[in-house]
Order: sequence, then structure tokens, then C-alpha cells
Amino acid sequence: MIKKTYIHLFSCILQIIERGNIMCFSAEASFAGGIIISSIGIATIRETHKPSQLIFACIPLFFGVQQIAEGFLWLSLPYQEYINVQKIATYIFLLMAEVFWPVMVPIAVLYMEENKKRKRILWALLVMGISLAMYYTYCFLSFNVTPKIIYYHIQYDNDFPGSMVVLTNIIYIITTIIPLFVSSIKRTHLLGVLIFLSCLVTAIFFTQNLTSVWCFFAALISGVIFWILRDSKRKFHLDKIELLKKPLTQE
Repeated sequence: MIKKTYIHLFSCILQIIERGNIMCFSAEASFAGGIIISSIGIATIRETHKPSQLIFACIPLFFGVQQIAEGFLWLSLPYQEYINVQKIATYIFLLMAEVFWPVMVPIAVLYMEENKKRKRILWALLVMGISLAMYYTYCFLSFNVTPKIIYYHIQYDNDFPGSMVVLTNIIYIITTIIPLFVSSIKRTHLLGVLIFLSCLVTAIFFTQNLTSVWCFFAALISGVIFWILRDSKRKFHLDKIELLKKPLTQE
């Protein structure tokens, strides 16, 4: 069931890329994506067999919540009387996008990693992520953010310091993608490649709507975590069976 759902979701992504900016994102797309990814997130959590995998397994579920928040923003933006809903939905979405993910990704991978050298690199990436999260927290407290629907996409305008944009974007990409390549866990590299490609596609086709559209693609791609943990669980059980067989073989 999950496999069929994902084939359909990726075909939708291909259609979006083919049609470019004329493709309409909407409340329905955000809610549908959020509900599907949240369901996959719950299934992913059930695939864990070690406590260290729990944070990593929660990533699709959190992406689902983020997409649902943007769904409420889509519904409320045309109506000024729902300004409070707009503000709450905006800050839930953006805090998760720019404060939560730069910390969540490196810490999730760090907790699973067993190689000491790789863990040192992941610690450095986590420190970078925390620093970036603190900077964005300061910006959200000190500057204005205004969401707008432009050409069927949500654009988040802000008056954050312009001199920091390039640096913060680079650090953001480093902290949210590089940990997946540092990890020694099987298939996390594939997840990293897919996330990077989604970032590249979004930057080319949806430059003005990077935050909203990339988070939508990344949410769909995060379902790959289900297969990463399912394979890990299978290997764990196979290794366990092999260990049980050894004493019998020796006898």
C-alpha cells in the first residue's frame, strides 16, 4: 500500500517539474501530502528496533505536521479576519523549516551513528545547525515575515538582514543534507541525493518560493526513511537468527 502511494506521489513530482511554475500548489496538496506523509511517519516509527532510531524515524511525521500547518495557511490567507490563524500557521511552518530541521537532521543521524570519526563530524554539523537555529530564532523575534500567495505558490517575504542570506543558505544546506552523506547507515546516502536534487530542482524552477516548495518535495522524499529503517530491521533480525544458529552449528 505504502509503495503504491509513493509511486503515485513521485509521478506527481515529475508532473510538477514538467509543468514548471504553472503547476498549482494548494491547500488540498498540502493537506493530502501532510496526511499521507504523517501516515507513513507512523508506519516508520513502528519499524524502529533501537531507541537510537526514534528521532530519525520521526522525521516524516514532523514533515507531515509541517505540511498540514501550511494547508491551514493556504485556507486562511485570502481572509483578513483569520489573521491569527495565518500567524500561527506561518510560524509553525517557518520555525520547523528554518529552526527545527538544521538541528533535527544532524542530531537524528548522530544518535544512530556508531563510527567515532563520523560522530565527530556530525557533532560539528550539529553545532552549526544549533548556531543557525539560534540566528533564525533571533530573526523571527526581531523582524517581520509576510506570507503571500503568488502564482499559486506561497512566498514568505521577510526583512531579515540581507548580508546574511548567502551564508545562512549555505549553512542550511550543509546542516540538512551533508549529515546524510556522513552517515554509515545503509541508504541514507540515497536520501541525501534525493533531498539535494529536490533542492536543485526547486532552486531552478521555483526560486521565489524555495522554502515552501522544497519543504513539500522534501516531505514526500522523507518517506524513504521508512525503507531505510525497514531494511535495518530485517538485517537486525537476520543477524539475530545467525547468532542463534552458531551454538547449534558448534554442537
